[in-house]
Amino acid sequence: MRKKVDDRIKTLIENGGKARHRSMFVVVGDKWRDQIVNLHYMFRQSAGKSCPKVLWCYRDKLDISSHKKKRAKQVKKLMQRGLLDLEKADQFSIFTETGGITYCLYKDSERILGNTFGMCILQDFEALTPNLLARTIETVEGGGLIVLLLRSLSSLTSLYTMVMDVHERFRTESHSQASGRFNERFLLSLVSCKACIVMDDELNILPISSHMKTIAPFAVREDAEGLSEAERELKNLKEQLNDDFPAGPLIRKCCTMDQGKAVITFLDAILDKSLRSTVALLAARGRGKSAALGLAIAGAIAAGYSNIFVTAPSPENLKTLFEFVCKGFDMLEYKEHLDYDVVKSTNSDFKNATVRINIYKQHRQTIQYIQPHEHEKLSQVELLVIDEAAAIPLPVVKSLLGPFLVFLSSTVNGYEGTGRSLSLKLLQQLEEQNQLSSRSSENAASGRLFKKIELSESIRYASGDPIESWLHSLLCLDVTNSVPSISRLPLPSECDLYYVNRDTLFSYHKDSELFLQRMMALYVASHYKNSPNDLQLIADAPAHHLFVLLGPVDESKNHLPDILCVIQICFEGQISRKSAIKSLSEGHQPSGDQIPWKFCEQFRDTLFPSLSGARIVRIATHPSAMRNGYGSAAVELLARYFEGQLTRISELDVEEVPENTQVGLIEAAEKASLLEENIKPRTDLPPLLIPLRERQPEKLHYLGVSFGLTLDLFKFWRKHNFAPFYIGQVPSGVTGEHTCMVLKPLNNDDIETSGSDQLGFFSQFYQGSHNFIFVRSPYISKLDFCFYGPHVFCSILNPKLEFSNVDSSSESLNSISEMLSSSMEHLEAYASDLADYRMTEDFADDLARAYFWEKIPVKLSYVEASVLLCFGLQGKDISYIQQEMDLDRLQILSAYKKVMKKFYKHLKTIASKDTRSHLNDITMKPHPVSVDEDLNNAAKQVQDEMKANVDGMPNVDLLQQYAIVDKEADFEKALQNGGGKVVSGGVVSIKSNKSKAQKHETRTEDQKSEKKRNKHDRGSKSNKRKKL
Repeated sequence: MRKKVDDRIKTLIENGGKARHRSMFVVVGDKWRDQIVNLHYMFRQSAGKSCPKVLWCYRDKLDISSHKKKRAKQVKKLMQRGLLDLEKADQFSIFTETGGITYCLYKDSERILGNTFGMCILQDFEALTPNLLARTIETVEGGGLIVLLLRSLSSLTSLYTMVMDVHERFRTESHSQASGRFNERFLLSLVSCKACIVMDDELNILPISSHMKTIAPFAVREDAEGLSEAERELKNLKEQLNDDFPAGPLIRKCCTMDQGKAVITFLDAILDKSLRSTVALLAARGRGKSAALGLAIAGAIAAGYSNIFVTAPSPENLKTLFEFVCKGFDMLEYKEHLDYDVVKSTNSDFKNATVRINIYKQHRQTIQYIQPHEHEKLSQVELLVIDEAAAIPLPVVKSLLGPFLVFLSSTVNGYEGTGRSLSLKLLQQLEEQNQLSSRSSENAASGRLFKKIELSESIRYASGDPIESWLHSLLCLDVTNSVPSISRLPLPSECDLYYVNRDTLFSYHKDSELFLQRMMALYVASHYKNSPNDLQLIADAPAHHLFVLLGPVDESKNHLPDILCVIQICFEGQISRKSAIKSLSEGHQPSGDQIPWKFCEQFRDTLFPSLSGARIVRIATHPSAMRNGYGSAAVELLARYFEGQLTRISELDVEEVPENTQVGLIEAAEKASLLEENIKPRTDLPPLLIPLRERQPEKLHYLGVSFGLTLDLFKFWRKHNFAPFYIGQVPSGVTGEHTCMVLKPLNNDDIETSGSDQLGFFSQFYQGSHNFIFVRSPYISKLDFCFYGPHVFCSILNPKLEFSNVDSSSESLNSISEMLSSSMEHLEAYASDLADYRMTEDFADDLARAYFWEKIPVKLSYVEASVLLCFGLQGKDISYIQQEMDLDRLQILSAYKKVMKKFYKHLKTIASKDTRSHLNDITMKPHPVSVDEDLNNAAKQVQDEMKANVDGMPNVDLLQQYAIVDKEADFEKALQNGGGKVVSGGVVSIKSNKSKAQKHETRTEDQKSEKKRNKHDRGSKSNKRKKL
């Protein structure tokens, strides 16, 4: 059955084609395939294009496959189920085969950046996120169509309770119910979109699009020449530069005045050939950044540049850039295959994208694509072009910069997810370097020049595009320049902190929208990492809440108060011990609850995750009110609020009204049919701002923060008594900073703590945290301390420069003595000026650890502590310390010498005190044995020993029988008888003069002595056996 299409649909498409504005259609129902064909047909008829390019995005599975044979089977199944008839099936098959469709998974949507399409189809609404919505819609050119497909719904308000895929990441163990505030605001915003029609799958316009009743055909306004004022200015510019080469031919390809000026700026830097310039091109999407870069590269080839490198997140992002390089060659009269060749990628991941252009006309020249992390290939580069720089991590972009000409282009509205990190970090640094170079004549020759270009005119579509206005309003994208001015800055003590009700904030009321835009403007102005997805996180995440710091509010004036500071918090904790034990055993951390899981991992503690806490996700202060104490006031008020100091006692037990009150509205809407329901903002809403004294606080045990470690940020949180317990060893891929997590315990009746200790229950962990991070063991690598300078680490370690009570315990001495058992002599030699400072390298690390762990309570100055940290914990040389601390070599060595002398003096003093204390502990008691008895015992022992020695000697009387009685006379006589010589045997015979009786007596005595000696020997041997 054929049905006449509503004229308003056709009129909207035709008006968009005439005005170069985009149109959006939301199709509700399962038979959307028929209407895609009809909308595509009407679009082709209006645009006069035979085959406009179509982008089809989906989550994981197409209802109709892009493969011809698979598609035929699917169409057959749909026909059998009655969802598609034969005639329409043929039309849809023709559309899929000849429609020039590019299919893209949502997870791969980054590869479509820089491309332009005539029609965009968004399937699987549940998988859409704000980032995906912005990224895909902004690829559509003026006059094109955006088609959003929704499954069959009994009521549009059922979107409020639709479970989105992203909600899975918002849920935690204690906060599992995500809300649909973002979908509610999205649906209500369609009412105000002048180029959007919501219809069912039979092209019946729903009541939510009642504003389209007055749509009328668009009349094109043209002057006598058919040019607008901007077009006339561009025409004059082209005429002025017509004779200039290569600017003249290239400017003819520019579509707007902004783009023409950008190309001229690029060409000026190219022709300057100083190779020390950086030119940054910033704009929203659809302003022609990639086209301007492509034309500039063609101009660089004409100027004689040989080695040009181009980088982007993916070579598919450079499709438009290389396309305009070739168009620039055409304008310069270069012929493909004669003067240059285009090389396509053979890598299947790059989808046949262009990766190189080889030019041969003048000499061999190359335009080469490199991946962002391949900075080592830039040794011979003359010009480096970085497209979509905001989608590349900031440290990678910094590593690409060098002594050559650099062109940057970036989208500043945060579609790529890295937000304004490029503009707030890198570009700010480049501007400061440029200012220093311009001021100093010495640095002028060696410093880098920096220029920034901004494009405001859109090329993809005409100015005043209603889809752009709607999208920017919905996702708070265009709030960079809408930060409200503050007429008067009150004192921080006069300000109050208010709780923001999110139901009212995202209700799409006029005042709520204005307040939301102002609040997000502070986010964008204060933080370098913003994306549209943050808006959905704030709206739908069950654990996230908002607080704002306001000055004195005059209720008589009917206007919104000025926002001085915004704080976003996330409730964490209340995790069961069973989950904590399971996480530790598996080594896996669930999503969310950052601080409890990290604390549990660091200290292997399964009780801490059960405590409840709040993590400060963001704190953003008004740009004109920074460094005036408003951020500190907001943090202090927040801590006092959760400690119950701001709420009256009578209100502590009052039941809190639930924040989400959508159920009644949905039940009422479901009673009406899709063609009858009227979508309007809710009226039964609580106040937007609630004073903290009128709201019951949640019972919390701590506040925590996770942030990129910088000196200023760490000092801010340290000032408010937040103590660190974790510092990441791996830098962030976006900013290059290391993650730091800090805690502040709150006064809570559930935990008993010492009133004098500011750290409360965390004090027992803080020393362990201090030890774990920095002085965990003597084997920890010095590289762990090298990723920041001494100022940052001294702030983190927070050395105790003054010691009132000196610990001189033997336990402390023993621990230090064990570390320095073999190094005290070297320490003494260096302290006595007998050795060089290099002699202390082996034990400086141990001394530094002991000092920062407060084991050596020596009074040091801040400079001395910093020098000790550099030498000991970081292992740096003197040149590094000179650069970081701005000190001379002699000053550094003098400070180090003072430190070592103080250490040696302290250790020597403690050692002497310890020895003296041991002597004092000895008590003198009388000896149980008198002196006389002791002497007698000793004398008896000596006599016994002498007697034993004598018994072992040979018997003198036994030898007497051989004595020469006449002494020498007989001996000489015996020798004379032998001729005065001793015979060869060596024996001389001399006759004894003793009588036989004397000899017999002597022999008898010898035998008795021999028997007695044998008896003594046998007795000693038996005693030895008994002992054994």
